[in-house]
Amino acid sequence: MQLRYAMTGLVVVLSLAGCQRTAYDYSSNASAGPAPLTAQPVPSVQGGQLPPPTGSSQFPAAPASTSPMPGAQPGAMAVNALDITKESMVGSWRVNGSCDMFLTLTNLGSGSRGGTRGCVGELTAMGSWEVAGKQVLLKDRSGNQLGSVYKTADNRFEGQTSTGQSISLSR
Repeated sequence: MQLRYAMTGLVVVLSLAGCQRTAYDYSSNASAGPAPLTAQPVPSVQGGQLPPPTGSSQFPAAPASTSPMPGAQPGAMAVNALDITKESMVGSWRVNGSCDMFLTLTNLGSGSRGGTRGCVGELTAMGSWEVAGKQVLLKDRSGNQLGSVYKTADNRFEGQTSTGQSISLSR
């Protein structure tokens, strides 16, 4: 029985011998951090006078009107257009069968945040969208209208950009 107590005591002593204090030592030198980095050479800086600002205002022009695009024949499209809701537009859309458009309900200016991936042309600058009547207005990040589309069938929209390029959205 004595051997049992001796072994238990030996195990306790060995396990305590492996313990050490892991708390922060406040007495150590706190300023003994890493050595500072050496400065790198900097190329020379050129100076000069900036040209005077163009225009009479330091602010950009107001966004273009959100009226229908010229040449889009909105009357013909709007007559046959189906009713839409903002909520039904949310999500991913295939644009012209070649790139993707993503529409969210996150507010951005007067519209909602949106964007494209893999598109070319004007749609690469798309930053927001909004529903106006039976049309969906596609806008750039500054609020200028890039194009508009009308609902022609379930999960299908047709329209064009401001330069006349046709747009079709589908899911």
